Amino acid sequence: MRALPFDPPLYLITDRRRFADPAPGATFGADEWRALDAAIAAGPGAVQLREKDLGGRTLCARAERLAERCRASGVKLLVNERADIALAAGADGVHLPESGLPVAAARALVGPGRLVGCSVHAADLLAARADADFVLFGPVYDTPAKRAFGAPQGLERLAAVARASTVPVLAVGGITPGRVPDVLRAGAAGVAVIGAILDPADPGAAVAAFREALVRA
Repeated sequence: MRALPFDPPLYLITDRRRFADPAPGATFGADEWRALDAAIAAGPGAVQLREKDLGGRTLCARAERLAERCRASGVKLLVNERADIALAAGADGVHLPESGLPVAAARALVGPGRLVGCSVHAADLLAARADADFVLFGPVYDTPAKRAFGAPQGLERLAAVARASTVPVLAVGGITPGRVPDVLRAGAAGVAVIGAILDPADPGAAVAAFREALVRA
């Protein structure tokens, strides 16, 4: 199996809905940017800009600012689904939803030097994503953001996907530092996180807690 293309194996996913609405015309709200800035400074391996409802112009402005911030800390930036914006903003790659572009088509757009990550929800979908750099699988645990889509997948299904995958698998959904050892024992190469980093008063400390858990597991 190929190595995960970022270190530490901690993938932060953005969600502006957790913060107060930004001022009209603003790229980021003040609280949102403070949280992202602190989290990135603490050193996750990568950040995914995932704001599905934003128009291209606003999303590109966000991607450009995040790309600059991530480069300053040596953190990879991927843009959810929008390969064109990933290129325009100078991001490190694109993340494809399960129903998104084929990996080969995404690579043709972003070029061989950029990353392609994918989301999957079952082992039998891995074959179509075998050329990705990594995949996200989940939700592993219960999480409010995913309750509308059904029950959590659990550690056994994570283990089955990890065994079947030829690329690194990141566990997502309800992941906390305390759950890191369990998902790594199940075969995950790392973790993807939203709320457990963005919700605390000190996102930088939350990233540090995940980094420590990943090293100790």
